[in-house]
Amino acid sequence: MEIGCAILGNGDKLTIGEVDEIVLSDGFFRIHQEKNPEKGSENSSFCVPANLPKKTQEEIQQTAKNIYKALGCRGLSRVDMFLKDDGTIILNEVNTLPGLTSYSRFPRMMKVAGITYSNLIEKCIHLALEG
Repeated sequence: MEIGCAILGNGDKLTIGEVDEIVLSDGFFRIHQEKNPEKGSENSSFCVPANLPKKTQEEIQQTAKNIYKALGCRGLSRVDMFLKDDGTIILNEVNTLPGLTSYSRFPRMMKVAGITYSNLIEKCIHLALEG
């Protein structure tokens, strides 16, 4: 299962977004389609929060936070991972400049965590000004 977690902040002042999962109807995940990108790709959709037990979601969030801090990330990043059937979490990539469009994963994860889109943009500006 492909999963992701949004992280916002610097140092120890971090906001952790909800975990999402990419649900495939078939084949491999394609980022989006050119027609109606708000609807996702032709073969996938996003589920936020992920359809996982709360304990598993918390473990994924903690893993994403640990990766973010270990890499010295600042501002915002989306940590993409895989969750194996046995519960093992594997790092896929860290997206250091995640999309912020109406159909991007990062804003969706933060919205479900209680951060509106306008508040998210405001926080990003403040973090950028912190340097």
